[in-house]
Amino acid sequence: MVVCIVVLGATSTIAEERALQLAGIDVKVWSQTIDDVHGQPVVVFSHGFHGCATQSRFLMEALAAAGYLVLAPNHRDATCNGGHGHWFEQPQIGFWKPQNWNEATFDDRGDDMRHVEEAARVDDRFARADWSRLGLVGHSLGGYTMLALAGAWPEWKLGGVKAVLALSPYSQPFVVHGTLEDLAAPVMYQGGTRDFGITPAIEKMQGAYDQSPEPKYLVVISKAGHLAWTDIGRAVFRKPIVDYSVAFLNRYVKGHPAEPLLSQAGLGISLFRHPAKP
Repeated sequence: MVVCIVVLGATSTIAEERALQLAGIDVKVWSQTIDDVHGQPVVVFSHGFHGCATQSRFLMEALAAAGYLVLAPNHRDATCNGGHGHWFEQPQIGFWKPQNWNEATFDDRGDDMRHVEEAARVDDRFARADWSRLGLVGHSLGGYTMLALAGAWPEWKLGGVKAVLALSPYSQPFVVHGTLEDLAAPVMYQGGTRDFGITPAIEKMQGAYDQSPEPKYLVVISKAGHLAWTDIGRAVFRKPIVDYSVAFLNRYVKGHPAEPLLSQAGLGISLFRHPAKP
């Protein structure tokens, strides 16, 4: 077990990290108190293509410090932290061909998330968490995975989801097929002005943001590239990522009142779009 100290504002909070298996899948877990998760809302995280469960440790630790039980599996394409993927492996269908993607594309990732969630619900270590408050978080291809589970691929739909946080998500297949209107939970998209391969498809007219139902948010971080949401990204981007992520999840997973952070753009934010009544 790894114990990390996370500083939030003027206080320090201990976030514990543990490696284990659920449903035969390698999973990393973060929590303030992994041995007693009673009542904690749950977040599950899906990593990017060739990433791994610990690729965004700074954000996972911050979510745990904010009171969430965080579960992050290694998908088959993971290339670090014990993953079995290989860097030379290509995606099932090229990212430049979103029109050819369908509900079968990377469905193993959807299965991973579903199996981990089902196993954790009945596991003695996690059964007492508050599974009625469930949030989905994903980066890049993990964002694709979580949008699909939130309803963008109807056959993938996972019940009981309160919010989906899509971090520089590969949303182009849903934009092309027009399925984001089927999202069944509030969504926050995050992108960057230097995230050239992803963010334009979110913020353009009739892009992912426009096609998604309310309530929806879009945060574009100045000078952030695609890897800003991972631990190899520049540390300067971490505060706005953490602040907006925690505020959004607290609003829709925990049910907290809307915070001022969600009603005005902060330092380092290039674009902030939000519902009239968050």
